[in-house]
Amino acid sequence: MYGFKSRVIIRAYRIMIELAERKRGGFYVDKAFKQTMQGWITLSRPPFHIVGILPFLLGAFLAYRITGAFNLEVFILGIVGVILIMLSTYHSGEYFDQKENVISACLHQNPFAGGTRMIVEGKMPAWVALWTSMIAPLIALMIGIVLQFIYKTGPYTLILGCLGALPGFFYSTEPIRLVKRGVGEIFIGFCFGWLPVASSYYIQTAAIAPVINWLWIPIGFSIFNVILLNEFPDYKADVATGKKNLLYRVGKQKGKVVYIIFNLLTCLTMLISPCFGIPFRVIYFYLPFVAIALFIVYQILENRHEGARRLEILCGLNIAVNVGTSLAFILAYI
Repeated sequence: MYGFKSRVIIRAYRIMIELAERKRGGFYVDKAFKQTMQGWITLSRPPFHIVGILPFLLGAFLAYRITGAFNLEVFILGIVGVILIMLSTYHSGEYFDQKENVISACLHQNPFAGGTRMIVEGKMPAWVALWTSMIAPLIALMIGIVLQFIYKTGPYTLILGCLGALPGFFYSTEPIRLVKRGVGEIFIGFCFGWLPVASSYYIQTAAIAPVINWLWIPIGFSIFNVILLNEFPDYKADVATGKKNLLYRVGKQKGKVVYIIFNLLTCLTMLISPCFGIPFRVIYFYLPFVAIALFIVYQILENRHEGARRLEILCGLNIAVNVGTSLAFILAYI
């Protein structure tokens, strides 16, 4: 009888140990999964998605204000497509810019340049970024097919989508790699300027309002400048690896001139936009961002951007100018 009880106790004890080990194993699995997801999200740069989402929101808002047309399902599918294209762009950059990012990680800690450092620091495997960059545009393509052929958003829906997806994917991806051909910044200006506003308006109305062909210009100029200024912290790394972007080709001194010209053009085209049908109150909403833009110009003229910490601040303010440009247009039409 005693032997039977002993065997029962031992068996129960073993079961308790097994359950505890399973629970612990599940805890570690859950923790590992959580860390992987956090790493993937960091790799995806969620805060930087706003530079594409706001122009897309602007286009949808314009469609509603000008024509009264707005389909929530179409809007949601469209914005998911935009996010997927940005995911592809950002992840391909993380994968194909590894050499530059390794050097940049040794030179600065600017969060606006040099990638997220997730791959460089070994926190995420490189293949994750590569596969995301390839899978995301395929899903975006399926969304485009649904929009064009099920929601009947217009015959140019897929074409507009491809105008964003292809330059986004090939911005960093070899062998095309637009970023090293001196034209990547121009493509970014188009893909984050005219394209999201026009495509968002188009999938709601199957047309493109003439006013879009004006109001996208300051948005395009400002996002062009975001890319250009973000190249300054990475200049040495890009030169060392032969990444012949615009700043590499013109040099830092001429790059300053190009940046200042486009910054002033951003302000000028915004301030005269009421002459082209934009509500005059856009000026009031944009004035704080004019002040920021001119402050950045002053800092660069004084060569204060040479300091790593000051340059980091200027890069952040530069994005604020781009976001503020889109936001001012949205507020002007409310």
